[in-house]
Amino acid sequence: MPVFRLGQEHVFPPVELAEPDGLLAVGGDLSGGRLLEAYAHGIFPWFSNRGPVMWWSPDPRFVILPGGLKVSRSMRQVLRRKIFDITMDTSFREVITSCSMARRRDRGTWITKEMIDAYVKLHENGYAHSVEAWDNGKLAGGLYGISLGRTFFGESMFSDVSNSSKAAFIVLAEKLFATGFSLIDCQVHTAHLESLGAVFISRSDFINRVNDSLKHETIRGSWNGNSLLESPSENYSAE
Repeated sequence: MPVFRLGQEHVFPPVELAEPDGLLAVGGDLSGGRLLEAYAHGIFPWFSNRGPVMWWSPDPRFVILPGGLKVSRSMRQVLRRKIFDITMDTSFREVITSCSMARRRDRGTWITKEMIDAYVKLHENGYAHSVEAWDNGKLAGGLYGISLGRTFFGESMFSDVSNSSKAAFIVLAEKLFATGFSLIDCQVHTAHLESLGAVFISRSDFINRVNDSLKHETIRGSWNGNSLLESPSENYSAE
């Protein structure tokens, strides 16, 4: 299959035409309109500083579904003891910058300055959200992603203190599923997310679920103190 080169219009080829590794297209920009169009069609950007923007739609897709979240006994204790203070949308730029630094330490990052600026704009427009885990007033871990309809598209997480990003993710997942979200997109496999209950589904199943979720209005704006996002029920399924 050819890899498509994007032009100025915010139009993507059908995801079924992606390469076996999920690469669908290259080029274009990271404007808000193009990014939202991509996520709505099951596509996300992933590239390095030295290359063009690359757009991906892997098959299968790694996701967490309602009822699928797993919380170990040790993490249940972390949450019940309130070791971390969990907030939402209070430090978006700090979270995405910390994610970039963590990736750079590990193996290089796709979270470039261009990408940080693009997602900060999406955050300011109410589509991108962060979850923060605080330890004695210091940012210890967190994650960010995009919300459309009733799907949350997770992008990246970081942890400077053990269990901090897990705590942030679990609290977010409980809130989202309690609010009626039908899907948390984890994009590709990691052992970390598998331990939290992420599973593979086919790309066609993923796209159908996203399309169904887009029939619901997106919860835009700051999620900090948003009454629509209910408190976690703490009905965790043990490993």
